[in-house]
Amino acid sequence: MSQSLARFAWSVLVYNVAVILWGAYVRATGSGAGCGSHWPLCNGEVIPRSPSVDTLIEYSHRLTSGLALIGVVVLLVWVWRATTGGHPARRGAAWSMVFMLTEAAVGAGLVLFELVADNASLARALFMGVHLLNTFLLLAALSLTAWWTSGGPALAPLAHRRAAIPLALLALGLLLVSSSGAIAALGDTLYPSSSLSTALQADLSPTSHVLIRLRALHPLLAVAIGLGVAFLPLRGASLAPLPGPTRWLPRAVRGLALFQIGLGFLNVVLLAPVWMQIVHLLVADLLWIAFVLYGASLLPSPAPARQLAVGASMKMQTSHS
Repeated sequence: MSQSLARFAWSVLVYNVAVILWGAYVRATGSGAGCGSHWPLCNGEVIPRSPSVDTLIEYSHRLTSGLALIGVVVLLVWVWRATTGGHPARRGAAWSMVFMLTEAAVGAGLVLFELVADNASLARALFMGVHLLNTFLLLAALSLTAWWTSGGPALAPLAHRRAAIPLALLALGLLLVSSSGAIAALGDTLYPSSSLSTALQADLSPTSHVLIRLRALHPLLAVAIGLGVAFLPLRGASLAPLPGPTRWLPRAVRGLALFQIGLGFLNVVLLAPVWMQIVHLLVADLLWIAFVLYGASLLPSPAPARQLAVGASMKMQTSHS
């Protein structure tokens, strides 16, 4: 498989992380209603005229999201043409396409149902939780696609049960933390506090809005799962025999998990300013990607994906000769 495809797969992953962060900026600045309740048009126009700042922010997010969709489509077609049937990269690219479409559908639902700007309903909180959950599944699919186009082996969790079970539990935990983090960030945006003591009192008050009370659960979940990710030993599993260094993955996961816990405390102390919310989400994305790749390295199939890639390359060369 060509190095160009692998580089493109990694670039699509990086670009989608950037789009996700920009989407968080849209939410944190209350610019989600910048295009009104219109989708895919913006205030009923293809290109808004005399747009406000909120409209520019929201419209630019839609444009970058559209480019992300095109990137995944190109990735899917390229992978399909460069590999033979059964190659794991095909499944990764196909799932990337599925989650990209559901990502667009959830984003459209937020706009069409007016679950943006100052909307503080429980429905919006649920949508935000589902939105970030789908985002993490998209990142997982893109990460594995990039991994497999780079020669990574297919996954065989049944052959590595001692590693697969704790990995699956931790993955579910990280997904739960991500969803609760989206709800907590929404509460911070809609109900900012003037001081740390005021914020803590509001979190514990039974008369506070449900979004304020829910945000108190996120730090507890994040610390528990973060420590589990950082220190749970995965014995009986070995790294996949891939060319190049892979031993950095467990260190990256542990370091990012502990760093994220520290950022979480700092986010609380600073009362969740917009820039800190973006940084917090960035590290969460990086932790999830590193965890997914670490899991992939611990669950290798006996038949390396790179052999399938070589077969696809030979087939393409034969067809061109």
